[in-house]
Amino acid sequence: MVIGESLAGSERAIALARGAAGRSATAGVHPHEARRWSDAQQRVRELLAAPDVVAVGETGLDYHYLHSPRDTQRRAFEAHLQLGLELGKPVIVHARDADDDMAAMLRALGPRPPVIVLHSFASGDAVWDAGMSIGAYFSFSGMITFKNWTQTGRLAVCPSDRLLVETDAPYLAPVPHRGKRNEPGFVRAVAERAAALRGESFEELTRRTTENARRCFGARIDSSL
Repeated sequence: MVIGESLAGSERAIALARGAAGRSATAGVHPHEARRWSDAQQRVRELLAAPDVVAVGETGLDYHYLHSPRDTQRRAFEAHLQLGLELGKPVIVHARDADDDMAAMLRALGPRPPVIVLHSFASGDAVWDAGMSIGAYFSFSGMITFKNWTQTGRLAVCPSDRLLVETDAPYLAPVPHRGKRNEPGFVRAVAERAAALRGESFEELTRRTTENARRCFGARIDSSL
């Protein structure tokens, strides 16, 4: 899955995915780019209609860097959530140092929320509990292979039908690839570590996460590891 993080990035992601077996794209504006959402929203809506586009985002809240003001991030995130609900597509959510606002916005979605994917999950109790309350998917990245990873308990108890694995390339390359540019093929190392931390076989974990990915994003998702 090629992630769109800006209008230009979304268009590039779709170009890469177009006509490629097992490859898909997303369209959206990352919270770093939220200040550009007003100018991008109509085109993003158009891009989301493309058959290769399986999800809205990456969107969300990031108060760590504050490349866009908090209120601007919240407005853009709300608009993405509404697009996901309207178009029936999952929303890929980035959350960093914004737990209280993120949890509040997820809980405010009510009893019929869009499908939510809390990607590269590393948030605290508030976001975990809010995600659980709305049946979100929790996607774990190469961070779970790091020595300073502290959320083994969350990974271990994540419901098996809500668990996903990812790389978040080109960053967060998993062990034993630390220091390299991350790439999708490294997801096998993430899956191996997730299986070990959950006390499951690699085969069982990858079967479940593939089923989950296809349920969430559709049949275009490739199962090869």
